[in-house]
Amino acid sequence: MADAETLREPGVSGLPVTPDPEPLPPPAATPGDESVMSLVDHLGELRTRLFRSILAVAVFAVVGFAISDTIVKVLADAIPGDDPLFFTGLGDAFVIKIKISIVVGVILAMPVLLYQGWAFVSPGLTPGERRTARPWIPVALFFFVLGTLIAWIVLPYAATFLVSFSTEDLQPLITAGSYFDFVTTMFLVFGLVMEFPILLVGLSRVGIVTSQRLSASRRMVILGIAIFSAVATPGGDLVSPFVLGGTMYLLFELTILFIKRSGR
Repeated sequence: MADAETLREPGVSGLPVTPDPEPLPPPAATPGDESVMSLVDHLGELRTRLFRSILAVAVFAVVGFAISDTIVKVLADAIPGDDPLFFTGLGDAFVIKIKISIVVGVILAMPVLLYQGWAFVSPGLTPGERRTARPWIPVALFFFVLGTLIAWIVLPYAATFLVSFSTEDLQPLITAGSYFDFVTTMFLVFGLVMEFPILLVGLSRVGIVTSQRLSASRRMVILGIAIFSAVATPGGDLVSPFVLGGTMYLLFELTILFIKRSGR
């Protein structure tokens, strides 16, 4: 029994003693792991980006409020005739200036808004996708500015068209509230709608749409553009939806050509 227990002792049996394996070190963090975020982190990042965007709009809205009198005068000149605009409520003039200030704030803060959106989305993209998408940020800004310029060009024609239906028995008494609601909606709609080619290009990059598929659905797209233009443009005139629809269709055809040349 003693010999048996002696043989069980380490090293006595003549066999090599295998040391206990050391615990493996924790895996080293690979590059990019720091970009993996939990749901709470994503919500916190979204809150930060939204706060910065709202702050940028608020700062530029202050600028818009400071020059609101000039903006009111310039926009009112688009109405044919020399009649002034009227407001019926005690606080209508102040509310109108606030609305104009907010719209000016959104327009001037658009570079910041686009950057904040890009900063939120880009961590989830691969390096190749970032390189592909990054040049479209200034393009999106250009299209938004182009849309607001088109709205500015169309505004006098739309106002003239609508006022032309007045008669001796139907004289216009245009209130400032309804007119500036019409103007601000028109500017924002034209600016935001001009972004849809970038959306189509982005969908083509991930394989959702192709140039052939877009070409095959041209009739449905034209119908959709016509309906959207009639609904989205305020005022009920024929000039605004015609210009908006024509611009959207032209951009649609140019987008198809661009997607086709890119091999998709």
